[in-house]
Amino acid sequence: MPVGSSLVWFRQDLRLDDNPALQAALKTGLPIYCVFIWDETTPSFAQPGGASQWWLHQSLTKLNEALCKRGNHLLFYRGKPQDILVELIGKTNAKAVYWNRCYDMHSIERDKKIKKALLQDNIDAQSFNSHLLFEPWTIVSQTGHPYKVFTPFWKKVCLTSDAQWPRTHLAAKKIFCAESFPRSELLSDWQLVPKKPNWAKQFVNYWHPGEEGAHKRLDYFIDHGLYDYKEGRNFPAQQNVSGLSPHLHWGEIAPWRVWNALETALSRDARLSTANVENFQSELGWREFSYNLLYHFPSIPTENFRKQFDHFSWATNKKALLAWQQGQTGYPLIDAGMRQLWQMGWMHNRVRMVVGSFLVKNLRLHWHHGARWFWDTLVDADLANNSASWQWVAGCGVDAVPYFRIFNPVTQSSKFDANGEYIRRWVPELAPLDNKSIHCPWKVAPEILQKAGIVLGRNYPWPIVDHNESRLAALVAFKKLK
Repeated sequence: MPVGSSLVWFRQDLRLDDNPALQAALKTGLPIYCVFIWDETTPSFAQPGGASQWWLHQSLTKLNEALCKRGNHLLFYRGKPQDILVELIGKTNAKAVYWNRCYDMHSIERDKKIKKALLQDNIDAQSFNSHLLFEPWTIVSQTGHPYKVFTPFWKKVCLTSDAQWPRTHLAAKKIFCAESFPRSELLSDWQLVPKKPNWAKQFVNYWHPGEEGAHKRLDYFIDHGLYDYKEGRNFPAQQNVSGLSPHLHWGEIAPWRVWNALETALSRDARLSTANVENFQSELGWREFSYNLLYHFPSIPTENFRKQFDHFSWATNKKALLAWQQGQTGYPLIDAGMRQLWQMGWMHNRVRMVVGSFLVKNLRLHWHHGARWFWDTLVDADLANNSASWQWVAGCGVDAVPYFRIFNPVTQSSKFDANGEYIRRWVPELAPLDNKSIHCPWKVAPEILQKAGIVLGRNYPWPIVDHNESRLAALVAFKKLK
């Protein structure tokens, strides 16, 4: 048994560089044991969904490979974290346990109990911030209450001159380890990657999980997608999106590393405009805002923030829900987005708003259905972002979209996918239609449909609901809540 060691408990911080917990362990000079624990006590609604599990497997594999190159490796365990850590401390004679913080209520309460128990046993237990620019308890409005509106949060918190976060890159080179390691489970034993049918098989064509993949994605975005970000981000067929959300969720790159890279690029590249950079930084601000809400209002993943919505009479329509999930609603933009989600594990942000509005306002199905589907199918599924975003689009959250704002999927696709490029990619059966007809095939003359080989109701569905009629019905229903 070693004379002493440090444990680094990895969670949503799957990187070696810019990792405060790992840096703290390195400073001890003791051998380091790195551990990842699948917490089986996590509430079911917060357990990683299918697409997230696929990403987690890839990311842990990459992290383990990176550790091996530095003379260490990951230990894998499932169960109750406190019990596992106590047992591991006994096996490794650990004098310290370090981890980076999470911000959902389950993790907070769990970590407090673990820290208290370890300190009572004279084990140095410390936690750090690796996930956010601003930790939620450090932020209050001038009234002393949590921010409930994004704009003042963004302007008075994220853009203040006294905002401080690490400006230097902290590299982890040699990571000391003991001569032997306790036995652990194998990552493959967890079966995070689907087998048959392997619905995630196409993910590898779009994503490269891990710390190296995160930095390559950031570099590519700055070089190719940032120049026209403010306008280009609205057009789903264009490449003006960063694709960093899953990397940020699993902590493969620090948010301050992204922010600093943007500022550096702006100072060095005359082609970049402040407007485009600040617009993307505001997306980081929305991420911070969502975590602020999750911390101060921990019930938002399961309960309406606006309690009047508890009395709303949501519809029950399993057939409509299935059509929405499968991209068979008869509205090309909706169907394109839902099919992109299934094939990529991701969906363009503007389309997310449109498909969300369609579910809760045109179909009048509970936002929980959308949140659960996104949670299971998004590689960037994040409890804070997913919960806040669905409550936003449903109108029941803080700073929510007004009940009378109902996205028209035909107008949205005509405006933001005018040439039908996005629709043709994800709904190929409509590809033969011209740029006008492709947005609303049910209005197209029969001879044009016939020439394109489209038979509505057979190889592409009729709209499952009339937008105008369902919009008026939704306005009546939502107005009663007001």
